[in-house]
Amino acid sequence: MDTKITSKKAKSGRKLSFNSPGIAIFSVASVLFSAHAGGGFATGNQENTYFVSLGWSGIVSLILAMLLLTLTMRQAMIMYNKYDLKSHKELFQQLYHPFDKLEILFEIFFYIMVLMAVAAAISGAASAINQYFDWNYYLNIIIIGCLVLGLTIFGADVVRIASTYMGIAIMISVLIIFSVGIIKADNISVVVSQNFQQNGFSNLPKAILTAFTYAGFQCVTLPTIIACGKVFQGQKNYGEKKSMWVSFVMNTVALGMAVIMLMSYQGIYSKSEAGLTLPTLTSLASMHMGWMMIVYGITLVLCLISTGVTTTFAFVSRFENSKVVAKIQNPVRRRITISAFIIILSMTIALAGLTNIIKFGYGYCGYLAIAIVVIPFLTIGVYKNRK
Repeated sequence: MDTKITSKKAKSGRKLSFNSPGIAIFSVASVLFSAHAGGGFATGNQENTYFVSLGWSGIVSLILAMLLLTLTMRQAMIMYNKYDLKSHKELFQQLYHPFDKLEILFEIFFYIMVLMAVAAAISGAASAINQYFDWNYYLNIIIIGCLVLGLTIFGADVVRIASTYMGIAIMISVLIIFSVGIIKADNISVVVSQNFQQNGFSNLPKAILTAFTYAGFQCVTLPTIIACGKVFQGQKNYGEKKSMWVSFVMNTVALGMAVIMLMSYQGIYSKSEAGLTLPTLTSLASMHMGWMMIVYGITLVLCLISTGVTTTFAFVSRFENSKVVAKIQNPVRRRITISAFIIILSMTIALAGLTNIIKFGYGYCGYLAIAIVVIPFLTIGVYKNRK
């Protein structure tokens, strides 16, 4: 979402492609993986909200969701490179042509989703602090909001660099937790079998809709992916296809492990509202792994805060030169004004709670994205790319 980061990633990918096409393919695949594995994924809230509740059909749903997401991104990259486009605005104008003005629909979706991501980051961090230190949730929202505001104004560059390492740290810890959790939970096959006996195929239609919805709101990462995928231009779609198949495997394995583990611990974390907000943390507590809880808790809060900072900074970068704030001459004051506006708005949304943000905020944006991103790219996009 941040244009400076995107530019650096794209340049880095281009350099790698000259020396090793395999590394370029893996690097672009990793961008989508790291973008998908954000705060909602790391907390377990996203998995519980969309897949665990579906039972065994949730596993089918997550596989379909990752397939839809990677196929959509592949067509977007192919079109972006084929027509040598320069921005996601040009991409959607090309996709919707001759109805070019419809590209505004993606702009609306994109900014709402980014705002939801900031709110989810603040809410998730506030919930984590509440569970660790028993501080008031609303007070935590104010503290996190002020911290994000301060870092956005004075330390955005440092935090953006550090967020890469924090993201890696939290993913390593989460994958370890999922692996240990699956090993310790000896009732996974029993849970799946009982669920199938109770529900049969009744949840399958909902699972298909959920797959489209989940893939839809994950399309907020599309501007970053197409910029990084520029490295494959001139390769006759080879790089786009390979990178997205690699990303499909990475995302499906990680998401699948998360859902399978949480299905086994659903009876534990679903007993309280705090558990439903942070399922992974609550599941970990039941495993009596104190040292891992500390490591996971610290990395989770840092990852959520850094997500909030980098996302807010993307808003600031986008609007600090707009006419709306043109009267503010001092660039620092201009950034403070924009950042404060976004943070206050996100803090207000965060009052709804992490689960509601992910269930309703992400959910409705997902419905919109099905109509304006996923289906158009998998139909019109495929046709235009093959034309």
